[in-house]
Amino acid sequence: MFTKYLLIIGDGMADDPVPNLGNKTPLQTAPTPAIDRMAARGVVGSVINCPPPLPAGSETAILSIFGCDPLRYFTGRSPMEAAAAGIAMAPGDAAFRCNLVALEDGDMPLAEKRVLSHSAGSIDGPSALETVGVLLNDPRFARALKEARVEIHPFPAFRQLAVQHNSDISGIRFTPPHDHLGEPCGPLFPAGNGRAEVFANLMALAHEILDRHPVTEKRRAAGLLPANGIWFWAEGTAAALPSFREQYGLEGAVVSAVPLCHGIGALRGLEMVEVEGATGELDTNFEGKLEAAWAKLQQYDFVCLHLEAPDECTHNGDLPGKLQAIEWLDSRLTGPLVSRLEAAGLDHRVLLLSDHKTLTATRGHGADPVPFLLYDSRRDTGRGGVYDEPAGERGPFVKEGCGLLDILFEKKML
Repeated sequence: MFTKYLLIIGDGMADDPVPNLGNKTPLQTAPTPAIDRMAARGVVGSVINCPPPLPAGSETAILSIFGCDPLRYFTGRSPMEAAAAGIAMAPGDAAFRCNLVALEDGDMPLAEKRVLSHSAGSIDGPSALETVGVLLNDPRFARALKEARVEIHPFPAFRQLAVQHNSDISGIRFTPPHDHLGEPCGPLFPAGNGRAEVFANLMALAHEILDRHPVTEKRRAAGLLPANGIWFWAEGTAAALPSFREQYGLEGAVVSAVPLCHGIGALRGLEMVEVEGATGELDTNFEGKLEAAWAKLQQYDFVCLHLEAPDECTHNGDLPGKLQAIEWLDSRLTGPLVSRLEAAGLDHRVLLLSDHKTLTATRGHGADPVPFLLYDSRRDTGRGGVYDEPAGERGPFVKEGCGLLDILFEKKML
């Protein structure tokens, strides 16, 4: 009988102890009976997915989890997202994330305005497209883009993508907005050399156009955060990754709402599965993702199921939302999926983990080791316990996250 392999990623669900939770972490606090049952029979350890000096984020962590050493293969986050979107990059091109963001209201200079939200208050798809349309249809902005050799590719979310042709990004510092919420934006703008001014000037012009535009005022009137700025970051050149099938002898699929995950999967030759209503937020279509993962397990022996909500809730300062996301990862995804595998009599191995820590204290990412759970339906290891950060620290330590799939696929022992 063939074994089914399931990789479940709860993005950013690992954390440090939180005073408001009695100095426990969200993983220690949220009820997760299905995950606990697997942990009792499996192995819980810890792993480094974000090796220094690379940034602590999903761009390096998920690349690592998918079996690629980020120190060798990481060229930037946005090229992987561009691959998911089918955006072709020529030699010499650079891709960038171009977030819609919320900057502080007021008459102070732009440099003094604080970054309120990296996602313009989790802006919905139609509003995102409307806002980007305001910029692309503005003659001044369109002219500035052309002079900068930059194209912005609109998407129905806060996550926009941009490509600069004939680009040289060496020496330019781009800053992730979600790691600096509440800070003045001036020191965070692209900097480092004269070529950085192109991006800083585009960001300043976008704020000038959007800040008092009727589309933005409509959001304010509705009690929503304004989408009054754009933010370039996650720069990188074209990426190429080795074939998943050639490395592991398996084909598979990736179920996620996040372009980054789909892009890494696509570059590895895995099928990208898009689910209607999958938002990357707490309101995502859990049942749709469950059904999609189950359908692909009938087709393939490997499926990755990724949930972005714990990470986004933490960035938004929503601790109750993070707890709910972890609980629903257990009750609406992990538990039902494993129950279906059991009912079908299918042997299965499950690797469940957080890609990186997203810290309630800072609303940013952390590079510390994160806990992983390895479960095999065919055996009780006698080494089990619970799945949380302290349990991970007591268990086996995996220094390089890019080796986890070898363990999941039983090519190496833990």
